[in-house]
Parts: sequence; C-alpha cells; structure tokens
Amino acid sequence: MTTDERKTLTDRLRNLTRAPLDRCAVFVARLGIQPDWITAFGLLMVALAAVFIARGEFLAGGIILLLSLPLDALDGAVARALERGGAFGMVLDSTLDRYADGFIFAALSYYFAESGRMDMLLAALAALLGSYLVSYIRARADDAKVAVSVTIGWLSRLERVLVLLIMMLAAGLLGSLAPLEIGLLILAIGANVTALQRLKHVYTTLRDRGD
Repeated sequence: MTTDERKTLTDRLRNLTRAPLDRCAVFVARLGIQPDWITAFGLLMVALAAVFIARGEFLAGGIILLLSLPLDALDGAVARALERGGAFGMVLDSTLDRYADGFIFAALSYYFAESGRMDMLLAALAALLGSYLVSYIRARADDAKVAVSVTIGWLSRLERVLVLLIMMLAAGLLGSLAPLEIGLLILAIGANVTALQRLKHVYTTLRDRGD
C-alpha cells in the first residue's frame, strides 16, 4: 500500500502517550475488561454528552466529552495487551466513532433548530457531512483495490474532536454562543476542505502510479 510519510497530530500524540497508555492497558486487561466494552462505554459517554449539548448545557457536555477522550485510545491499547489483532475490533471502533460524530452534531443541530438559528443548523450539518466524508475517503482508499494510505489534511478526527472540546468548554465557561459558532464554522469549512485534500491525494497517487 502507498503510504503518506507526514506525521499527523494523532501520530505525535500516540507516540507521546504510548508508554503510559500501555501500562494502564495491562492493568485494565488483568481486570478482564474487553476492548470492545471500552469502545461501547466511550460511545455511551458521548451519547450522554449529546443530551447535555442538545439542552444547551455546553460546559457539562464538554467535560463529559473530555472524560471520554482517553477511552478512544485505551481500547486499542487493551487489545494489544490481550494480543487481540482481530479485524472486527477495528471495524467496530470506526463504526462507533461515526455514531459518536452523529450524536454530537445531531445534538448541536437540535439545539440550534430549537433556538431558531437555521444558519448554525446548516453549519452543524455541513460539519457532520465533512466529518463523514473525511473518514469515508480514507476507508475507501484503504480498500485493497485502491491501496492508498490517506492520513493527510487539516482536520483529521483528533483535530475535529479538539475543536469541539474547545468550543464547548469555552461556550460554557464564557456563557456565550460565539465560541460555539466560530468552532462550527471552522469544522464546517475545515472538514470539507480536508475531504477534498484527501480526495486530491488519492487521485494524484493513483495517477502517478499509473492506475
């Protein structure tokens, strides 16, 4: 498979946190906790955060999202500790990530619809669409028939999650919708630009390869 050599923010953080995360994963594995359980529990936390977000309680929603973030990396570390390399765990993780994205943006869409802010409702839907396309293009490019590794772009999933966290916490702490509106516009534009960046990368790679 053709790979992209550029290190993403996700790669850098994974390298920095791998040792302590692996130690924690060994302890969790000894308790008999399965990685799929951690993945599912992480989604439940996001769903709970979405309830608060839909009600306009952004600080509480942001804190719950922040607490759920380590689980997104812990499940894979526990799978390594248990020497589980099954493909289903990867598929489940990616699938539940899409549900998590859907819950958050659905909650934001609901809040702005209830507030009569159709402009921000459209921004939330555009951010959701871009987020899905970023992941979809990578998944399709990973197919054996295409075999192009795609991790480039402005807003990979970790960057999108960080923008969401910052805008939620800032909106809650400041008691203002301005950070939320700015963050949503960044996501609406940035996620879709990232999807186009990845699509261009796949096209260029295939063209250079003669496919």
